[in-house]
Amino acid sequence: MSSVRRAYFAWVVVCIVWGTTYLAIRIALESFPPILMAAIRWIAAGAILIAALKIRGEPLPGPRAWPSLTVLGILLLGFGNGAVVWAEQTVASGLTSVLVATVPFWMVGVDALTGSRVGLARQARPSDSEDRLTVRCVVGLIVGFAGIVMLVWPELRAGRSGREFLIGVVSTQIAGIGWAIGSSFARHRGRTEAESENVLATAAFEMLFGGIALLLAGLAIGEWAQLTFTSRSSLALAHLIFFGAIAGFTAYAYMLKHLPVATASLYAYINPIIAVVLGALVLGEPFGLRMALSAAVVLIGVALVRS
Repeated sequence: MSSVRRAYFAWVVVCIVWGTTYLAIRIALESFPPILMAAIRWIAAGAILIAALKIRGEPLPGPRAWPSLTVLGILLLGFGNGAVVWAEQTVASGLTSVLVATVPFWMVGVDALTGSRVGLARQARPSDSEDRLTVRCVVGLIVGFAGIVMLVWPELRAGRSGREFLIGVVSTQIAGIGWAIGSSFARHRGRTEAESENVLATAAFEMLFGGIALLLAGLAIGEWAQLTFTSRSSLALAHLIFFGAIAGFTAYAYMLKHLPVATASLYAYINPIIAVVLGALVLGEPFGLRMALSAAVVLIGVALVRS
């Protein structure tokens, strides 16, 4: 099998596996407290990857790189994933996946604040108009925001449950902000100190350090007393560790090496579809015409911004 075929296979793996993680998180939360569950996931995944890379003789980031990798772990996994897990306590897994898909909106904002055009927008040709690109981004933001309002408005009118739901929605956007800032920091770091590092080794240390930060946060808010184990939630956590984290990130790193970014990034549109379908089939989460249309509007907005 050629490297390109393997890369497309890796893309399929990322689409399917990362689409299932929202369901797995929801099931794991049946017995695990949210922050400690995320901590266990990332510490275990990071430690396993580091051990495997060490056995293979792969170079690992040295102590000088650890501070920046700690920052990345806290931003991308502590906030970027920890807030998603927190949100799924009150927001359906399928709806969470759609709300998380708005990350490019926050990336646009972070890039605007930092003066960086790297990441979302394609490299403009000399003849391209900056105004056209700006208008397209603004239209995408407006369309995506309209889709979010269509998704969440009915639930926000439900009294106390509506307030809890709103907290979950805000948590998904905190996750987006953390991921956007972390991605911006990662791009800057890539231009300075990380160009020769092994991608998987870097990801493994980010997992480990992000998991340690989550562990400290979970202990600080007293989650240890809530920690229990059931076979169902433990299997879901194992899926998150071995498939969502280890297999998913390995496939992601491989496909990025061999596929155009525009092609590789299409997984972001497949994940919500899989998550919504699984949530409806396995957990009986609501999925009506309004949610389908709203999710489509959000993804159209995301597509406009990412273009």
